[in-house]
Amino acid sequence: MSRIGKMPIPLSNQAKIEIKDLNIRVSGPKGTLEQSLTDQVKITEEAGIITVTRVDDSKKAKAQHGLYRMLISNMVEGVTNGFTRKLEIAGVGYRAELKNDLLALTLGYSHMIYFKAPDEIKIEVPDQVTVLISGIDKALVGQVAAKIRSFRKPEPYRGKGIKYAGEVIRRKEGKAAGK
Repeated sequence: MSRIGKMPIPLSNQAKIEIKDLNIRVSGPKGTLEQSLTDQVKITEEAGIITVTRVDDSKKAKAQHGLYRMLISNMVEGVTNGFTRKLEIAGVGYRAELKNDLLALTLGYSHMIYFKAPDEIKIEVPDQVTVLISGIDKALVGQVAAKIRSFRKPEPYRGKGIKYAGEVIRRKEGKAAGK
């Protein structure tokens, strides 16, 4: 039995769930999310608790069990509380700002980088070196954060670039230190 798959998902009183055939829809105060399901798992909801069980003990069903439990759990969390990723920019002259609905990044290139986020994602820039990405879909928030980070990944010699908050950059010594 999957350790993650067998855990029940508590449904808050703000979230509502609809299960139709192989589709699940979770709605709450922040929005609505939908997910299509596989026929290898079965989802039931009783008294505010969602349980995910697999149909049989095949290898495919075992692989899908924990996955769909976590996807549904993230959907419930997203529509009630939402998800946020924080990016930090380090480097002389590196900065971010919002221009209308575009994120404008100055990252040491000869040009500025403009990034338009999907409609479901909200980007905030509280100061020039911090970017907050928030939304209800955990995968989409992470994907947008990874895309912004990819414009200038942190480099190991000086630590310049865009990194996640709390991320530790392994620093290397320069070639002069080896002598």
